[in-house]
Amino acid sequence: MSLERPASLETQRLRLRPFGPEDAEAVAELCAAWEIAETTARIPHPYDLSMAETWIASQPAALARRESITWAIEARDSASLIGAIGLDFDLPNRLAEAGYWIGVPYWNLGYCTEALQAVVAYGFEHWDLNRIQARHMTKNAASGRVMIKAGMEAEGVLRQSIYRWGQFEDAAMYAVLRDEFLRANGAAESSHGTATAEGTSER
Repeated sequence: MSLERPASLETQRLRLRPFGPEDAEAVAELCAAWEIAETTARIPHPYDLSMAETWIASQPAALARRESITWAIEARDSASLIGAIGLDFDLPNRLAEAGYWIGVPYWNLGYCTEALQAVVAYGFEHWDLNRIQARHMTKNAASGRVMIKAGMEAEGVLRQSIYRWGQFEDAAMYAVLRDEFLRANGAAESSHGTATAEGTSER
């Protein structure tokens, strides 16, 4: 397993790849939208280029420390950056939490579901995880539908667990376990996305 850069993953319409400094301008443009910050736990608003540059620069060290892995979501037909997705690791417990955002112009096209399916498969197949979970603010029901389509089950609501924009928000918790993923896919290898040779080594 390479700890220098994320594996590149490909789906029918998307390429998930490492971020680079050249992506900072596009990240800043997409994240400047209030709609992105409103229902995410950590993206600041207003959002500027220096924030994008700092965030991208932090990613290799976070992966090397086995803390998190982050991918740029790119449309294969246009090579346009449309969002980001990642996993935050709790490796002693063989657990990871997924997080993602998609730029407003690319909402309601199924891209987030497609990306999350690939990342869930990658997490189980390459990081020896037992559980992958995700949370969303309950006011953002669309994100819950994405999690269900990626094979997760609703587990409950963490009441007022997020303090954001001056108020407390409830968060809905979803998760999928390794044995559930394997049963649903019928084999250890998933068809949702494939890792290329770039940036990874098979175990």
